[in-house]
Amino acid sequence: MSRYLVTGCAGFIGSHLCEALLADGDEVVGLDAFTSFYPRPAKERNLRAARADPHFSLHERDACDGCDDVLAEVDGVFHLAGQPGVRDSWGVGFEPYLHANLLASQRVFEAAAERGARVVFASSSSVYGEAPGRPAAEDDSPRPISPYGVTKLACETLARAYAVERGLDVVCLRYFSVYGPRQRPDMAFARIVASLFGGPPFPLLGSGGQVRDFTYVGDVVAATVLAMSGAPRGAVYNVGGGTPASLAEAMAMCERLTGRRLEARPCRPAPGDPLRTCADTRRIRAGLGWQPQTTLADGLEAQIAWHAQGAQPLAVV
Repeated sequence: MSRYLVTGCAGFIGSHLCEALLADGDEVVGLDAFTSFYPRPAKERNLRAARADPHFSLHERDACDGCDDVLAEVDGVFHLAGQPGVRDSWGVGFEPYLHANLLASQRVFEAAAERGARVVFASSSSVYGEAPGRPAAEDDSPRPISPYGVTKLACETLARAYAVERGLDVVCLRYFSVYGPRQRPDMAFARIVASLFGGPPFPLLGSGGQVRDFTYVGDVVAATVLAMSGAPRGAVYNVGGGTPASLAEAMAMCERLTGRRLEARPCRPAPGDPLRTCADTRRIRAGLGWQPQTTLADGLEAQIAWHAQGAQPLAVV
């Protein structure tokens, strides 16, 4: 039995990761600040299953306040905590991203380097910016086009600095457009499904022609667990679904799966939102034997079913 720290344990991906680790027989120490980015009740629901397991313990804390004590007796750290979202990272909204992404990561890296614990860091496809006309590969020069992407790239750079100078054992995973049950209420699929079930019209940013490499949360969790045990020190991997689709195609798929018509409200494109993201996943497939298992249709069906069961409140506007 291993013992792991999961930061951001009450979030969308973090809560799924906690459950997967517990199901594998591991002990999980969860850390979450329960920020106001979206309602606390949704995060509490995310944690219900984990909290029912005697091998799970929770520390409600901002990682910026230090995590040396919770790192003292763990075998590794899954660092998923952070301030998400591209659109809110501009202007006065940038400060929380500095705090929750860069400063929090520095605290985690510092403590992990001191304890000799491996860190699997959740980065983002946003570090790439616009796709270069082909799937983005890990060796491509990152060119983020949003403050959010800049902070995630800065975290990766900080991790490398700690690796070189302080011996930090760190692996960086660049997640591509994660979706599935428990998706944050500000995200596109959560808003689409909420609208289909009687919520407000879906705010369609731009034409709907923007393409994303949508990746199911279960596949992301599988890659994340594999990275802890199997990745070489300093590795960087893309984690992408493998079948890019346009937002318009995903909207139409949701309509077919629910038998309902989606009401959309046209909005201006969001600054910093790339027109296309697509992951070259050859490195993680070869290195860890990982590949996505969930089609977009199956993943959307799971997210719709979860919403229909009343697990998710109407998405925020």
